[in-house]
Amino acid sequence: MSLSFDDILDWLRTEDPTALDELFAMADEVRRREVGDAIQLRGLVEISNHCARLCTYCGLRATTRQQRYRMSFKEVLACAQEAVRAGFGTIVLQSGEDLGLDAAYLCELIAAIRAQTPLAITLSLGERPRDELSAFRDAGADRYLLRFETSNATLFERIHPARTPDAPSRPQILQWLRELGFEVGSGVMVGIPGQTLGDLARDIVRFGELELDMIGLGPFLPHPGTPLGEEAADRLLIPFGDMPRDEAALLPAPNTVDMTCKMIALARLIRPSANIPSTTALATLHPQGRVRGLCAGANVVMPNLTPLKYRTLYDIYPNKSNPSEVAEEGRGDLIRQIESIGRTLATGRGDSPSILRRRAMLKNPETNQ
Repeated sequence: MSLSFDDILDWLRTEDPTALDELFAMADEVRRREVGDAIQLRGLVEISNHCARLCTYCGLRATTRQQRYRMSFKEVLACAQEAVRAGFGTIVLQSGEDLGLDAAYLCELIAAIRAQTPLAITLSLGERPRDELSAFRDAGADRYLLRFETSNATLFERIHPARTPDAPSRPQILQWLRELGFEVGSGVMVGIPGQTLGDLARDIVRFGELELDMIGLGPFLPHPGTPLGEEAADRLLIPFGDMPRDEAALLPAPNTVDMTCKMIALARLIRPSANIPSTTALATLHPQGRVRGLCAGANVVMPNLTPLKYRTLYDIYPNKSNPSEVAEEGRGDLIRQIESIGRTLATGRGDSPSILRRRAMLKNPETNQ
């Protein structure tokens, strides 16, 4: 669907329940037509909570006082086998930006999962050099998730201080990932202090420009042990400096289920064939948050397979850890939620239609003429 910046901004501004029902229904119909009714289940494994970065909202930032861990090779493979037994088509290996996870180790791990399981392999390991990304692809990784978090460059620099002055930008890394043949995922946070509705509208436009295969959207939830988390203890959101006069600032409570679902719906309309998860962060805000995301255009859920002894240490935002989700009965509740809205569980890898079309054109370029 063709949406202009002004169209997107109008949808973000509206609070009319009837209009929003129309938006969510349009997105849900596009989702049904493009990717079907089956929900893709991705098994999330948080392999390390070490991080070299000083992001101003994340509980993994290098200076927070918490017990650090790295999962062993054997433990990660056990999680991969659990994903197979549970019927998932994908395993997602996620970590902080851990300099101790060297490329050779990760390549060996990726190759072992590829050899021992039929799973698609998604990586979410932060900013990595191009040669390492290329090595991960050669070892068998299929997808890479790297959220650009906000299209507002000044705001990004404030919340994500660069580790080195000459570090490549996230848009540059996303371009590398596309060139290397990854299925490329990115996304943003909704409700960052200082963010405007105009910023969010530009984020949606950027999804289309990047031709993303996967789009991750979640509410901004600062950890209490971080600079922004400490400010949020007194006021939900503290803006950075002056706000643009022609775009309403997101105050007082933009990091909500409603605003996140608007963004999910608009992302579906701008990138009809993308895989879009309904995130754990939505479920953290509201018991029905994940279901609401699925009804607004999302088609992916990522149950957490991280062993409980590590799960509670991957403390990126408050109230993230949900021990019941690790247990079989917790996943059973999730499946019942999915079935309650008339959706089914997908089988297989769940590659996005956009990456399948792109690969088909590379194999048969004459079909694109």
